[in-house]
Amino acid sequence: MTELTGKHVLAITVAFFGVIIAVNTVLAVKAVSTFPGLEVENSYVASQTWDKEMAAQKALGWRLTEDYDEAGKELLLTFTDSAGQPVQVQSLKVLVGRPTEAKDDLYPDFAHEAGVYVAKVPLAPGKWMLHVEAVAQDGTLYRRRIDLMVEG
Repeated sequence: MTELTGKHVLAITVAFFGVIIAVNTVLAVKAVSTFPGLEVENSYVASQTWDKEMAAQKALGWRLTEDYDEAGKELLLTFTDSAGQPVQVQSLKVLVGRPTEAKDDLYPDFAHEAGVYVAKVPLAPGKWMLHVEAVAQDGTLYRRRIDLMVEG
């Protein structure tokens, strides 16, 4: 049996902390490299108009439902008014991406078909998010974030 000397204890201690530092460095690099960025440039400035924009959006009375047809690889968005009737928007912009990273982000082109907005979007299994921005015929901006789970 080998005697435990000061050199052995030093080597064990250096190896132990070396592994901890290496793992922390890898995790920090991964966290920073996959962070998609900020939602807004200045949250204070964005908050100044939030109440007014939310009141206008609620006044529209819209309800948005989403569906993903995995067989046809189609994303379906349906806007309805307070009476349940389909709504045609003036413009529609949708960011489809993963909640944790920006590399899979895309802006699909939606077509209006029989009261439903449809876009061909091949989504891999897992959690996705949709940032929907629609403009009503009167110019009111409607925003909503939707979490979508694709089973695969």
